[in-house]
Amino acid sequence: MAVRDLIFYPNPKLRQATAPVTVFDESLATLAADLLDTLRDQQGLGITAPHIGVLSRITVIELSAEDGPRTYVNPDIIWSSDETRQQDEGSLSMPGVIDALDRPARVRVRYQTITGDTREEAAEGLLATCLQHEIDQLDGLFWIFRLSALKRERIVKRYEKLKRRAAP
Repeated sequence: MAVRDLIFYPNPKLRQATAPVTVFDESLATLAADLLDTLRDQQGLGITAPHIGVLSRITVIELSAEDGPRTYVNPDIIWSSDETRQQDEGSLSMPGVIDALDRPARVRVRYQTITGDTREEAAEGLLATCLQHEIDQLDGLFWIFRLSALKRERIVKRYEKLKRRAAP
């Protein structure tokens, strides 16, 4: 449908919890399509409505063209494994910086489709990491706040340096 403008760290909308979606209509389908178009334009793996400044509880994940896009409305983690895995993470709203985070290796997520049907899905590996990352974002927890204070400070400084270099 349309590529939307991203908002960037430290925009306060990236630290706000989203409102649950209660209306499953054409505007929600359009938002999901716009999120997918924006995700593909940015060549990312996942995007939430807050990344484009909309405080609605929806995320779109596309790990590969073969897998295709997955849209999760009102997602919540209902179970996570004790076993963890480490994965480099970053954000479309903080381009150019990444760091490794430990998260549960497997999760079970309850969510709704864009038509309002309730579903559950088990995920492991990269999909589990992406779901946890994007659900954190929907809860108002920007990924760098899972890092230690020292690592977070270094990431922010590195990001600010990249922004200065890119400024005209």
